[in-house]
Amino acid sequence: MMLIIGHPDIPFEPLHYVETVEEIAQTPPNATLWLGPLKKAKPLAKHCQKNRLAYGVMAESVNDALVANALHARYILCAFDLAEQVQPIAETYLFDAKILVPVSEEAEMEAVAQKGIDGVIFPQAITA
Repeated sequence: MMLIIGHPDIPFEPLHYVETVEEIAQTPPNATLWLGPLKKAKPLAKHCQKNRLAYGVMAESVNDALVANALHARYILCAFDLAEQVQPIAETYLFDAKILVPVSEEAEMEAVAQKGIDGVIFPQAITA
């Protein structure tokens, strides 16, 4: 099943944007955290892995996606072109993380689905 997170017609649990460990403590219990680009968020990703917290990050390369999965990210967001490269790798290595493409319009979902990418995420899915 394709994941569709943040679509106005489909119920979803938002991702809570955090930049510090202190902010993590202020999020609801069992919240999924949004850390932003992995390059800046590695210390927080390691904290989340150590504490078994669900989180998502943005990958800007195949290497980022590999590291994010190794750090137990739940969601790895990638631009469409990168997601096309990462998805087959995720399937080969049985990633636990889901590969998501950020979209702003419903019409963009079709191209993502046709490429067999795990899902899409709309901007409203991430809360500040």
